[in-house]
Amino acid sequence: MNKRFLFLLTSAALFLFSACSKQSKPLSEPSLIPMPAQVELASGAFNLKGSTVAIDGETDSTATEMNRLADLLIKGIKDVSGIEPRKEKASKADILLELISEPGISTEGYRLVADKQGIKLQASSTQGLFYGMQTLLQLTDAEGRVHYAGIMDEPRFEYRGLHLDVSRHFMSIAYIKEMLDLMASYKYNRFHWHLTDGGGWRMESEKYPLLTQKAQARMVSDWDEWWSKGDRKFVETGTPGSYGGYYTQDEIREVVRFAADRYITVIPEIELPGHSNEVFAAYPELNCLGRWDHDCSDFCIGNPKTFEFLENILDETMALFPSKYIHIGGDEAGKWHWKSCPKCQALMRAEGLKNVDELQSYAVKRIEKYLNGKGREIIGWDEILEGGLAPNATVMSWRGEEGGKTAARMGHHVIMTPGNPLYFDFYQGNPVTEPKAIGGYNPLKRVYAYDPEPADLTAEEHQYILGAQGNLWTEYVVDEKHAAYMIWPRALALAEVLWTPKDKKDFDNFLSRANVHTAKMLEKGINAFPLKNIDLRMEVDTLKKEIRIYADTEKRPCTLRYTIDGTAPKAQSPLYDSAIIVKDSAKLMVQLFDGDKPLFDPVPFFADYHKALGKPVRYNCKFDRGYPAGGAMALTDGYRGSWTYLDKRWQGFTETMDVTVDLGSVQPLNSVSAKFMQAKGAWVYMPETVEAWVSADGKDFTSLGQIPTTVDIDDVNLRFEVFKFNTTAEARYVRMKAVQSKIKNYFLFADEIIVY
Repeated sequence: MNKRFLFLLTSAALFLFSACSKQSKPLSEPSLIPMPAQVELASGAFNLKGSTVAIDGETDSTATEMNRLADLLIKGIKDVSGIEPRKEKASKADILLELISEPGISTEGYRLVADKQGIKLQASSTQGLFYGMQTLLQLTDAEGRVHYAGIMDEPRFEYRGLHLDVSRHFMSIAYIKEMLDLMASYKYNRFHWHLTDGGGWRMESEKYPLLTQKAQARMVSDWDEWWSKGDRKFVETGTPGSYGGYYTQDEIREVVRFAADRYITVIPEIELPGHSNEVFAAYPELNCLGRWDHDCSDFCIGNPKTFEFLENILDETMALFPSKYIHIGGDEAGKWHWKSCPKCQALMRAEGLKNVDELQSYAVKRIEKYLNGKGREIIGWDEILEGGLAPNATVMSWRGEEGGKTAARMGHHVIMTPGNPLYFDFYQGNPVTEPKAIGGYNPLKRVYAYDPEPADLTAEEHQYILGAQGNLWTEYVVDEKHAAYMIWPRALALAEVLWTPKDKKDFDNFLSRANVHTAKMLEKGINAFPLKNIDLRMEVDTLKKEIRIYADTEKRPCTLRYTIDGTAPKAQSPLYDSAIIVKDSAKLMVQLFDGDKPLFDPVPFFADYHKALGKPVRYNCKFDRGYPAGGAMALTDGYRGSWTYLDKRWQGFTETMDVTVDLGSVQPLNSVSAKFMQAKGAWVYMPETVEAWVSADGKDFTSLGQIPTTVDIDDVNLRFEVFKFNTTAEARYVRMKAVQSKIKNYFLFADEIIVY
């Protein structure tokens, strides 16, 4: 190990000298993201005023790139501090970028020492130098001071990716570059570009020009209006008022070069055999119907022209993208047209294929063989496992982790990207105050807690997990500012998951650092989510007959104030510093403050110590085993559901909910109520009606009435509805029946039956 580095690591206490020049501000501890594998900070900083930069260890093949990196570092330092170091000979430089050959430094690893003598960054590759530069820039403050540090670093995972869907909503080249710049700052190395899908074809094709003439523009920008409620038709490019866009081949080459300069590989996705409605708007002969139909999204596998088209398109794709991998999609193929298509059925008989799953596998394997012959490999979504996995395929596991685990056990490489928690189109805050999203709930904490290596795989099987990827689908992400809002800072959390050793992760520490980086993004005009979530949790104490409510925040540091009467907190409202105690019923409102100034919207929270709390429930139905919440006591345990059914407080049903609560004795009642949820994107619907009854003996029940839902079955927004029945009856038993909506076999969710 380098003696200078070792000395700093083992003797940090000896570096308690002051910085090289008078400091106008106290030196802050640097906020490094992702946290390096080994880092030791010492007191003091090297001042970059009048500093010089040099390279060393370059060869004929690396000299040009090392000089480019030196220029890039000089620019980065100027952007951070306003100071512009100059180039100098290696023997005289304050900052040295050095290529070395040392077994202890991996290809992406680096060693960095900053002390009173200057700054030395060493790596075995220019890629390692680039990553070390990102850390060096994070060590540098606005006054040009580099915190004394000794760092030895390398990534935990090889594949560190982000995905962007530009089919449903087109994003400009300028935005793609902004995203790539940010990715590079946090050591991401893969950009998955989702270029084709039912929302529009985005890549110029010289062989098939109709793809961008007839299949990229539409007249309706709103996704639901066009896709769910509309005709899904495209219009000719250039039609006045049309919405869309595509990338020319020159623009794609420009993006690929831009990414490569930041050590990011761009992986294109060309969807097949499903998700291809847009292709048939231009070339309808390639589907089973031979004509465009809004509900026909699969290529005709039995048509030889399909493979002629796909091979030609893939040839053009490979000419533009030098990446090892080509992503071929493979997900959510409808397959029903194949069952009645004469060409597909003839191919199945000729190839001895038993079912349409095997027909899809045939198509994937055929495409893989073609790409392998060109020196490329395929990635596919986990559906490519169905019907038999192609021999050399890498699986991208999105429907949870099961597909990834299956592939790893088969000896195939895997990239983990489960919807929960790595879909960044899911909500990250309260849906009532957040922009419309597809559903779900993936806050920063949940992303940070993810581990791409499932515990039930062996160490040998873990070797097949290449890494993970955060995905942004854009059904409801309507523009570039919205895209940035959904990606950052969740992508900061994933960056640390993928780079930092598992045992070095610390969420509270990360959260402090993430606040610093998010604030800097906002200062630069990047529309990052401002870390405004307030997490409220409760404890029910049946001995003291009280509910204790605890608050935690993403924003650090912060002040919290609250009320218990449903009014918005003010500067004079109580300050939260310990548990809030509720003895009966309260509507809490909790809000972040900056001094006397309220920040963002107050967060409501209901707590009820009611008559049914802790009382037994008899189920005349079955709750879903996947969403049991608290099991047989879930509906009377006092724990109210939040805005997501993933919080394990909402109990799920796939049939009509019919339950009876035993209050233990006959007692006067004032009301009976329960809250339900609708999240159409997640197949969760309101009950059609809710009815309640009461009884003194458990035999003869009196109806309190029937209440129909007021939420439309087609409402795509997240909705909550309380069904409340007033009464003056005396009773021991309360029965409630929530009739499942007309859409059968979908979910109904309830959180608590409240009785007063």
